[in-house]
Amino acid sequence: MTTIDQGGSYELGGRLVKRLGYGAMQLAGPGVFGPPRDREAALAVLRGAVAAGVNHIDTSDFYGPHVTNRLIREALSPYPEDLVIVTKIGARRGEDGAWLPASGADDLARAVEDNLRNLGLDRLDVVNLRIMFSAYGRAEGSIAAQVETLARLQQQGLVRNIGLSNVTEAQVEEGRAIAKIVCVQNHYNLAHREDDGMIDGLAEAGIAYVPFFPLGGFNPLQSKVLSDVAGRLEATPMQVALAWLLRRSPNILLIPGTSSLGHLRENLGAARLVLPDDAVGALDEISAAAA
Repeated sequence: MTTIDQGGSYELGGRLVKRLGYGAMQLAGPGVFGPPRDREAALAVLRGAVAAGVNHIDTSDFYGPHVTNRLIREALSPYPEDLVIVTKIGARRGEDGAWLPASGADDLARAVEDNLRNLGLDRLDVVNLRIMFSAYGRAEGSIAAQVETLARLQQQGLVRNIGLSNVTEAQVEEGRAIAKIVCVQNHYNLAHREDDGMIDGLAEAGIAYVPFFPLGGFNPLQSKVLSDVAGRLEATPMQVALAWLLRRSPNILLIPGTSSLGHLRENLGAARLVLPDDAVGALDEISAAAA
């Protein structure tokens, strides 16, 4: 058994993946724009992740743009049979690196083609539709037209499975009424637990939940609590935050990102970290303090 096997597995789009995966966003340059500072190191991280047992990689062709997908193809193609590559569409990058919505039917079709070409695939395992109605996070609004477009691309054989990202509960329900949704990717961590109810509901439906920014948005007091628990357990704050997420619900899949082999090993080490009840109680107080 490898280290990450201790974190368990969960079904994603009809395939079983390790609950600890890898997010490729940080392999691009500063601001997720342009080439990596160290190309060989980026390739080594990807190969190291798969060698450690990772079989779920999260990416997008708007990372770079085009950078991370091409790195993934160079490092890992021909791909291992059990590897599930999840990508995102719904945004594009401006010439200055700005993140811009790109959710028209032509935009979405072009994004799918870009991902296919740069990953070297005939079909994408899972495509997350990223909703960008607001620059400040999630915002209500109908996503029917976008989901219907993605469903047509699925019918054409270009996409196996559909996921949603940056969405509200109402949008998840709207999307599920149009097509089968296999995962939801939202901002969630110890300090930001607005999706507690959504996670439980998705677990009942057998749908994976993929949180991003596991340490994003902590205030200094919350960070101190996390650091104190980590010190007591002789672990890093990131390992503790990831271990808490693994314990939170069995349908949670993690995609911590890094451009460092050392940090990759640290992150994957969270799978073997067992949080005692008193540590969980202290960590749960982080969200209580944020409420």
